[in-house]
Amino acid sequence: MKKFLRYLGLGLLSTFLTATPGLGAERISFYYPPFGEFSLSVDSLETFAKEGKIDRDFSFYASRATPEQLAQLRDLLQQRFNLTPTLVSQVTYSPIGEQLVQQLGKLLLTESRKNGFYAIRASLILSAADRQEGLTVVNLLRKFPSDTIRVNFTEGLRIVDDLSQLIKKKDEIFASLQKEAIAQAATSNIDFSQKPDLRSPGKFTWQKKSLELNDISRSRRLPVDIYLPSAGSQNTGELFSPPFPLIVISHGLASDRSTFVYLAEHLASYGFAVAVLEHPGSNAERFQQYFAGLAGPPDAAEFINRPLDIKYLLNELQRLDKSDPTLQGKFNFQQVGAIGQSFGGYTVLTLAGANINFEQLRQDCNPDNSSFNLSLFLQCQANELPPKNYELKDDRIKAVIAINPIDSSVLGQGGVSQIKIPIMLVAGSQDVFAPPVFEQIRPFTWLSDSNKYLALIENATHFSAIAEPTPENDVLPVPPALLGPDRAAVYSYLNALSVAFLETHLLNRPEYRSYLQPSYATFISKEPLNLSILQSLSVAQFDRVWSGSTPQSTKPSNPQPTSSPYEPINQKPSP
Repeated sequence: MKKFLRYLGLGLLSTFLTATPGLGAERISFYYPPFGEFSLSVDSLETFAKEGKIDRDFSFYASRATPEQLAQLRDLLQQRFNLTPTLVSQVTYSPIGEQLVQQLGKLLLTESRKNGFYAIRASLILSAADRQEGLTVVNLLRKFPSDTIRVNFTEGLRIVDDLSQLIKKKDEIFASLQKEAIAQAATSNIDFSQKPDLRSPGKFTWQKKSLELNDISRSRRLPVDIYLPSAGSQNTGELFSPPFPLIVISHGLASDRSTFVYLAEHLASYGFAVAVLEHPGSNAERFQQYFAGLAGPPDAAEFINRPLDIKYLLNELQRLDKSDPTLQGKFNFQQVGAIGQSFGGYTVLTLAGANINFEQLRQDCNPDNSSFNLSLFLQCQANELPPKNYELKDDRIKAVIAINPIDSSVLGQGGVSQIKIPIMLVAGSQDVFAPPVFEQIRPFTWLSDSNKYLALIENATHFSAIAEPTPENDVLPVPPALLGPDRAAVYSYLNALSVAFLETHLLNRPEYRSYLQPSYATFISKEPLNLSILQSLSVAQFDRVWSGSTPQSTKPSNPQPTSSPYEPINQKPSP
């Protein structure tokens, strides 16, 4: 009934707005103290976007921007986001979407200076439904159900200033840690050119076996692909007998088991059995159903169900290891490791012993708390769970690798510090969804086990470690600018480091430990995705780096007028 009323309301709103000529924002207004009220017509922006012309109304502002800034603005205004109205509706009515629009509504106010939440949501849906113009910034303004959009300019300047300082801090912290890693690497005399190249495939052939497990108690169907090494080497004919060490891989939000095929195949070639599962409550298929209006959004129970999925998988593999002739005796359950990315990174951290930190969530998930950490919108969903000590740890898992994990609030220091097994965290400097300082670098200082590693990849994004999606599973449209440089180098890093880490800490083969040193990262590093490895970083060291990188407060600049490639209609500033 609730969903019916929602769509009925949207339908009435759509009919009303499209049937009412001229209803939509005509001007953008903002107050800039102490200079007073300023405004700009939407027509001026539209003319600039479509024709590249600067009229009298816009010239006052355009003269204060550089040509590069004007080019970027025009690109943004021309950008059409190919999103369906159903998808936009589903996202903006979801808990996470509502929080995002509420934050945006603090900046874009209605004519009566109220939070623009409802107006923004309506204009997003209506512009996405416009087959001719589609979802663009200009069309969004055109559909805004108010004559004037009032921009909270003071708040906007504060956000821009805070964000620029945060980016500068992040860059300086990354640079400081890279410098430390390079200094450590310089003390090594290992010639890695004379050692086996772990980026290349190993000696094992392997076969892929697909299963569909059914956890009746939780109504969860779990598709699983198993990459099983053959009992022999393709190069030497030397025989290797099972059981093989077992690695489980957990994908991120809106992804599936194809995400880490490259890593599963690589590990199998080194003699690891690899089980890659899908989490049905947060995989690509679930999001496709959600965006089509056929299912609700992922709920807070996923924070519990994901680790339970892997526990169930291990239980079933132990059962099949005794009953299925094709799998019998193939797995060594004394040597189990886990790898996860993003939400999957959270998943493997809980299996390693980190508990959900409800106290930290209560502190960080204040609705009035503005944060540039986008992962908090997901982490704070865990606040909906009944607070108790969930038993998520699995003692069978002896080592974990967490790639771009989300953990700062949902686990916090109290949760992460409970991990007592070898662990590697992987961070990308340009990850805007799980910011590296908050989600990987600082949590690294909370780890108490001495066998810990922090892999830093300069210019890598949240998507650099995952395989490019196929058309079938490409459910989240990501702007190319957020994808980052070519991913091949990151794949090679993870292939090599995963083998080295698991051979060292799961199979107790110390000859692989040298590959986990900063000097090896320097040896295989390729620009622009430079790789660094650190093996230690204390809370005190992090605090010193953080404090030392804090920039002085700066005021917004007011660039002098410059020549522009855009054709002016009338360069006389408006009064």
